[in-house]
Amino acid sequence: MNPNPAIMKSVEKLDYRVTVGDVASQTGLEIAFAQQELLNLASSANGHLQVAETGDILYLFPQNFRTVLLGKYWRLRFKNWLQGAWKTIFYLIRISFGIILILSIVLILLAILAIIVASSSSRSDNNNNRSSRGGGMMFLPNFWFSPNMFTIFSPRYNQRYRQTSYSPNNQLPKEKSELNFLESIYSFLFGDGNPNPNLEERRWQEIATVIQQNKGAIIAEQLAPYLDNINIYNERDEDYMLPVLTRFNGYPEVSEVGDIIYYFPELQIKANEAQNKKIEPYLQENLWQFSIANSQQKIMAFGLGGVNLILALVLGSMLTPELIMELGSLAVWVNPIYNILLIYGVSYLVVPLVRYFWLQTRNKKVVARNDNREQRANFLKENKETLQPKIDYARQFATQKILTREDVIYSTDKDMLDNIFEGS
Repeated sequence: MNPNPAIMKSVEKLDYRVTVGDVASQTGLEIAFAQQELLNLASSANGHLQVAETGDILYLFPQNFRTVLLGKYWRLRFKNWLQGAWKTIFYLIRISFGIILILSIVLILLAILAIIVASSSSRSDNNNNRSSRGGGMMFLPNFWFSPNMFTIFSPRYNQRYRQTSYSPNNQLPKEKSELNFLESIYSFLFGDGNPNPNLEERRWQEIATVIQQNKGAIIAEQLAPYLDNINIYNERDEDYMLPVLTRFNGYPEVSEVGDIIYYFPELQIKANEAQNKKIEPYLQENLWQFSIANSQQKIMAFGLGGVNLILALVLGSMLTPELIMELGSLAVWVNPIYNILLIYGVSYLVVPLVRYFWLQTRNKKVVARNDNREQRANFLKENKETLQPKIDYARQFATQKILTREDVIYSTDKDMLDNIFEGS
């Protein structure tokens, strides 16, 4: 079984010496799952177990454990290669939509020119060459031949839009795009993916961090700003805490006055005494963005889409039954591609429009969830005096054990005699 990437990353962040509680807090994974994965990683990466006098277990890993794993697992090597290859493939997919747009415009222009040339040639046989040329050229959009249009292929094109402009306080840039022109087309059409891809991971990391910072004992109101499963039916009896208890092996405790607190023994044990990590007062979701392209790039993407559709309609207006009969074999390829290009031109503008209104609806739900969590955070802040008896009762169960190297009485990276002499 391949080691869990989240576990490996947490081990590196925690300086290669960890407890199950450390890893669960860092990753947000369930205690039981984190313990199983740590054992798997230790077995695969030449890790070691250390046992403290209290009976608590630490996991010690070599700093080159990734190299050890790469030497053992061909699947891990293949996955690393695949991730690198996918980045290249996905980049090509992204820019292909911009290339298709340019090709669509070029194809339509070529079709219009071919029709004009063929029509002019046919009419010249009837001594009407001048009038046909005069009527045909009116369809050509002169602005297309502007030299500025060709700068989209220039390597320096995107640099004009990466110049930093600052807000009045000179701290945050007003608008900055890391996309080139071809990437901005994809962003305009389909957006840039989920702005909260690791929302659940962040949720459980922050919950575990709050528990650890309170030395493993908390009240439900302290975790409510990070949860979404709270409603009028389970808020009063605090049933929404059950997933937290299950995930981190927690236990409820009831005071004499009926207050319920929760403590988590595994999260009270740490391998190192680290500074408290800054944590937001509530879990906040990012809003869905229409596109991270800057305004100039979005205008260009929309403008080219409009040009593409107008040219397609112009081409359609030229393809009269009489002209098709006149074109003969030329109509065999012009007429079919016209239908495809027209569908593409309409879809190019319809897809972003539909997505824009869909995002408005989706963002309303995001704002509502953020507001609910913020209200619960404000409730905790504004009712500290009322909640203080519960917090004081929770502190009776609060404790924190830092397992230093002096606390270790047995380690699998040493032989039995060394452990005996060190223990004595």
